[in-house]
Amino acid sequence: MCTCGSCAVHSPPQNTRITRAVNFLWKMTKITVVKTKAYPDQKPGTSGLRKRVTVFQTNEHYAENFIQSIISCIEPAERQPGLLVVGGDGRFFMKDAIKLIIQIAAANGIGHLVIGQNGIMSTPAVSCVIRKLKAVGGIILTASHNPGGPKGDFGIKYNIASGGPAPEGITDKIFQISKSLTEYHICPDLKVDISKIGKQTFEVDTFKPMTVEIVDSVESYAEMLRGIFDFNALKQLVSGANHIKVRLDAMHGVVGPYVKKIVCEELGAAADGAFNCVPKEDFGGHHPDPNLTYASDLVNAMKGGEYDLGAAFDGDGDRNMVLGMHGFFVNPSDSVAIIAANLTCIPYFQKTGVKGLARSMPTSGALDNVAKALKMNLYETPTGWKFFGNLMDAGKLSLCGEESFGTGSDHIREKDGLWAVLAWMSILAHRKQSVEEIMKDHWNKFGRNFFTRYDYEEVDSDKANTMIKELEAKMFDKSFVGQKFSSGDKSYEVAVSDNFAYTDPVDGSVSKNQGLRIVFSDGSRIIFRLSGTGSAGATIRLYIDSYEKDPDKIYGDAQVRLGG
Repeated sequence: MCTCGSCAVHSPPQNTRITRAVNFLWKMTKITVVKTKAYPDQKPGTSGLRKRVTVFQTNEHYAENFIQSIISCIEPAERQPGLLVVGGDGRFFMKDAIKLIIQIAAANGIGHLVIGQNGIMSTPAVSCVIRKLKAVGGIILTASHNPGGPKGDFGIKYNIASGGPAPEGITDKIFQISKSLTEYHICPDLKVDISKIGKQTFEVDTFKPMTVEIVDSVESYAEMLRGIFDFNALKQLVSGANHIKVRLDAMHGVVGPYVKKIVCEELGAAADGAFNCVPKEDFGGHHPDPNLTYASDLVNAMKGGEYDLGAAFDGDGDRNMVLGMHGFFVNPSDSVAIIAANLTCIPYFQKTGVKGLARSMPTSGALDNVAKALKMNLYETPTGWKFFGNLMDAGKLSLCGEESFGTGSDHIREKDGLWAVLAWMSILAHRKQSVEEIMKDHWNKFGRNFFTRYDYEEVDSDKANTMIKELEAKMFDKSFVGQKFSSGDKSYEVAVSDNFAYTDPVDGSVSKNQGLRIVFSDGSRIIFRLSGTGSAGATIRLYIDSYEKDPDKIYGDAQVRLGG
């Protein structure tokens, strides 16, 4: 039955129209201009603005200022006809921030907001919805894999119309606005129930009506995945006659509802294999980072041999960790290389072809080995998904990954944790092998990159910068290149010593000082880098990437199985 409410056949009776008009006018809201002071520290990093929750709570108008700065970057002519997507990972302070976003967006003339039910929407899903609805952008409320709760972290991130993170030109503009902001506009009386799916319309003083639409957090994203993967094959894999056992840990982050609806309800995987699937403001008191340390419950469960495939996801759903039976760990750098070597197992790539591969500079060279063998274009970029997005928008990139447990493709413009796990499931369904067998076959064919990362967190920023400068001075000494070092029976000769710089092949922009690299003649590398994803102090990251192609040494002393 038509529900348009406006055609000649289905127009409502006059009294119904009057009732709607009364309801419409009852929702009229006024705009208030609030004087504020600018803050000098609201510079968005590669993943938006991240601070301790207490910074947002104790500094007057801190969140309001940054939200106003974001919306001020949207051209006034684009606001009224435009649509803005809003979602978050469920962490503490998210609902407070959504309330402010609604009120400030209304006062600045945004015509349409689309918000996940209860505010919940994974980062990949926000990217998906932005692209599907052709939105002007989206605001994501997350600090990703950082801890949550009243004493944890909070973040606000802006994504552009492509669905990807805002590029430096826009984040710089947001920062400049934030440094000189003297007032923000808000509709303080505008109240929206974000728990109920449906549209609510408000008349805002001086603007045309504003629509706030609360949507199912999962459905658009699930619809997209159905067009990428062979759901019938995946259903046979996890619920058919000879199905494998899967254990998925959402770590009380945003992916829980997606795992339940897509993997359990639609694909038929056993519900008792889905753990920590209720999003919590403090992630259950845990650190929502899918690695061997913080996903230890999954690691220990996988060691028992009951499950064939295990995976964990971070707070906002863009990162993942994959494990095989007996706790066989798949390094993230290897994970993207495995997917690249098996893209024909995924229908999406059968249709689109493979345009190119890419990895962030610190990520191991495992992907390079695949690209070289299969004669695919490979790009090495700075850390930050926006660099991948630029290549994707130009039609140069299909698959990419980062060593920090992020993998994705050009289906959206964010890394995508659940997508990566479904990609692995597709490979298992096609090859009829275990995770360990697939991984070892890969090493035998392409060689192996032994990769390790060490993080030194909340280091004094001045001292961290001093250390980097002193290290740089030693590395740039003319005598350094050509020096030889040995470890065990292996010798390493320095071939390149630099501070990585990247020239974007699409727009020619140059990103300098992306990390100190020592590259050896066999392709092995040592990298030092300051990271900007923390909320306090500096994080120094040390990466070691050692390549081995000798079949007798591929396994060697590596801890292939955890605790081995």
